Amino acid sequence: VQLQASGGGLVQPGGSLRLSCTASGSIRSVTAMGWYRQAPGKQRELVAAFTTDGSTNYADSVKGRFTISRDNAKNAIYLQMNMLKPEDTAVYYCNANRILETSWRSWYDYWGQGTLVTVSS
Repeated sequence: VQLQASGGGLVQPGGSLRLSCTASGSIRSVTAMGWYRQAPGKQRELVAAFTTDGSTNYADSVKGRFTISRDNAKNAIYLQMNMLKPEDTAVYYCNANRILETSWRSWYDYWGQGTLVTVSS
């Protein structure tokens, strides 16, 4: 089982990026995926995530600028980031609350590798 995040890069302030995260492997289902980020010298924080009932949570700092979406058929989530600011610079991580394998083995609080987003002129 793997969570693969992609789409990071260098962007100017005011620009946009779209992150993608796909769960791969022998997967039966993935529950409550989301995005977190960690800036240098800071703790990891929630950016946007789906809850177990399908609703969404956003950090106040990204509301109105970021949008999380998903494709259940692909076990994937996306993060559209608009009006990026230098303070959005961080490593962005994908997380799944639960991954159920076809073998019925469950993984909880599963993290993927990060993708670096740098907002700078």
